[in-house]
Amino acid sequence: MTYQSHEVYMRRAYEQALKGYNEGGCPIGGVIVDNETGEILGEGHNALVQEGNPIIHGEMAAMRAAGRMKSRRNTTMYTTLSPCMMCTGTILQFKIQRVVVGDTTNSSGNEVLLRERGVEVIEVNDPDCIALCRKFIDEKPDLWLEDWGGA
Repeated sequence: MTYQSHEVYMRRAYEQALKGYNEGGCPIGGVIVDNETGEILGEGHNALVQEGNPIIHGEMAAMRAAGRMKSRRNTTMYTTLSPCMMCTGTILQFKIQRVVVGDTTNSSGNEVLLRERGVEVIEVNDPDCIALCRKFIDEKPDLWLEDWGGA
């Protein structure tokens, strides 16, 4: 397998976000990819509502699906939304080399920290990711705030 374009993997992350939204949850998806082979190692979506678990964000779901690995240094995390502090910390702890973000319009800030710590950050600002998140914020502002740690 060869590495695909960022758009291909971001589309997978978006599909995960859409799945979460259609299940009544927060529309944030994540995909973790091996940088050498292009293989998708794990993917998932925010499961705050579905599992009643506040720490299963899209990035965390992708990490969980990837399972145990000796190293994640040669991977890329695709996330439909700028990572929160918890997910940023996880990216740093596991030394994920690159993060591709689909939406820095509805939430941003941790890209600076990631870059300061040597992570390559690519902001694609995908129109579908931005629109889905905006729709969710407008429809369920209380759930949006809960997912980000409360009001």
